[in-house]
Amino acid sequence: MSKQKASGFLDTVKTVVYAVLIAVVIRTFAYEPFNIPSGSMIPTLLVGDFLFVSKFSYGYSQHSLPFSLPLFEGRILASEPKRGDVAVFKLPSDNETDYIKRIIGLPGDRIQMREGRLYINDVLVERKWVGNYVVSVGFGLSETAEMYEETLPNGETHYIIERSDSAPLDNTRVFVVPPGHYFAMGDNRDNSQDSRTSMVGFVPAENLVGRAEFIFYSTAARDANPLEIWKWLPATRVDRLFDAIN
Repeated sequence: MSKQKASGFLDTVKTVVYAVLIAVVIRTFAYEPFNIPSGSMIPTLLVGDFLFVSKFSYGYSQHSLPFSLPLFEGRILASEPKRGDVAVFKLPSDNETDYIKRIIGLPGDRIQMREGRLYINDVLVERKWVGNYVVSVGFGLSETAEMYEETLPNGETHYIIERSDSAPLDNTRVFVVPPGHYFAMGDNRDNSQDSRTSMVGFVPAENLVGRAEFIFYSTAARDANPLEIWKWLPATRVDRLFDAIN
């Protein structure tokens, strides 16, 4: 190999290495992309949404690092989530699977569902009926749910959907959130594995990855291969591009 070709090859390698390092730094300390594979956060997030999560919002833990490398314990520059934040966290039962839910309960809170209504610290959370919401259930089928605007005690509002007020998770025991933990729920209340279930339970502060900030892309083509641009591009949900997540 000539000196000129060797020099060109080394320059290419350096460029790739620098690009990878920059990407890792951005992903670790600033923003990380995520996609939505399930409907547990409908109507706020839809299957096929791609979003950015701010890694600095709650400080940094080992789960901020690629592959959750256990280089340190606890959180650095920790900041408490706000009630109503849509947050990404590692599933407590395996510390690997990414989940995205809304933070409903803070440490010390008492959370309970009674006949489909949310109670925080024994106070009924206000909800206002908005209208019907059609939910796709696959295979070209759909069903109609009720959509409500829910207002949390701190004044934060968001939309939820309910198919009924008598589903399995619409009546629960009282959950007392332990210190250093949070209670997370999906906005699709009757179709969400969240802190109401033993599979998820309370979310340790260390498992928080970041806060969902905005949608940078959204497509209705659920099963399209990323290389099949002719399938997913025409299905782009233009009205959702760069929407802030509330």
